[in-house]
Amino acid sequence: MDKDFAFEPVPSNAKKGFWPILSIMIGFTFFSASMLSGGALGIGLEFQNFIISVLVGNLILCIYTSLLAYISSDTGLSVHLLSKYSFGEKGSYLVSILLGGTQVGWFGVGVAMFAIPVEKVTGIPVIVLVMVSGLLMTATAYYGIKSLMILSMIAVPLITILGLWSIGIAIDDVGGVENLLKIKPQSTMTITSGISLCIASFISGGTLTPDFIRFSKNKKIAVISTIIAFLVGNSLMFLFGAIGAMATGQADISEVMFMQGLIIPSIIILGLNIWTTNDNALYASGLGFSNITKLPKNKLVIINGLIGTLFAIILYNNFMGWLTLLNTLMPSIGAIIIADYFIIHKRKYTKLQETNLKQVNVIAILSWVIGGLAAYFIGGIAPINSIIFSMIFYNIFTIIKVKL
Repeated sequence: MDKDFAFEPVPSNAKKGFWPILSIMIGFTFFSASMLSGGALGIGLEFQNFIISVLVGNLILCIYTSLLAYISSDTGLSVHLLSKYSFGEKGSYLVSILLGGTQVGWFGVGVAMFAIPVEKVTGIPVIVLVMVSGLLMTATAYYGIKSLMILSMIAVPLITILGLWSIGIAIDDVGGVENLLKIKPQSTMTITSGISLCIASFISGGTLTPDFIRFSKNKKIAVISTIIAFLVGNSLMFLFGAIGAMATGQADISEVMFMQGLIIPSIIILGLNIWTTNDNALYASGLGFSNITKLPKNKLVIINGLIGTLFAIILYNNFMGWLTLLNTLMPSIGAIIIADYFIIHKRKYTKLQETNLKQVNVIAILSWVIGGLAAYFIGGIAPINSIIFSMIFYNIFTIIKVKL
């Protein structure tokens, strides 16, 4: 029996309540890469502008992900199955390749984020650490949604304690909050760039919200747990990264914690933290490639984990470039799904197995391309440009085609 329901809606007897869903979502957003992005903001922005960037960026993420959460809770479908309505049966493969591929990439980044600092402390060759940690993370992801809940319940409280501990040391080292606020950024970053970086750090993960939220018992649980995860959880991760970076001048959270003497706790707790998000990433990538290959999700989790592990160091060394790519390609996918559900179908999807799906909806593909071009070429906040332009053109083109 497929306990992860890769090819069908989640049945009512498999739905879960508020706390299990919240633990999964918080574990997903409690990602060390967000602390790394927070560190970049911390050395690039004054504190007031940092707060504005993070709050605005995560508020936008909240709106985007909550709408997707509502849809998935209503239908019980993963993002890959939802995309069949708007992109078509074969068109959904594009969505699955993009989202599944980016999650394999995030998995690799996470593995390297654990292995590289541990190598500096222990002297164990980084390649050995990458292989061992990558294989362990892949093994637990194999067991699906239940393992995600257990890992999250362990890691979330621990990383919160460690983050607050690090903030306390950073504030004490600079002589108090007042002195912290006086620190000038090492580089120049605009608020617009800060907001874009905040959104980009989790726009691909946010687009995969349906893969986890579809297990929620109702839409209220789905939306509230999503809001808490992104507005509170993700904001905390940025704060943990930024405060230490401001105090030490180091954007890398592992470097900050080593300088603070938190070597052993940081290795253990950051390792658990990365583990939870990496398991979510592999889980989601498995669902995506199942949609294309029709193979069981668990087998694909193993393949994806091996690929992410092999390319971990390369992906880590190109982290900011990775975010730029996500900024361009990911937001319009969720925007088209949202537009199709709320505007075109007015919150009423027929059952997937009873729907006469197109093979490829050219309108969705074209709107996705337009969204990507808008993100790349138009100034301002790239993810917002992508979302707005793809939604507008998808609605216009669809309405015109219906009338014709």
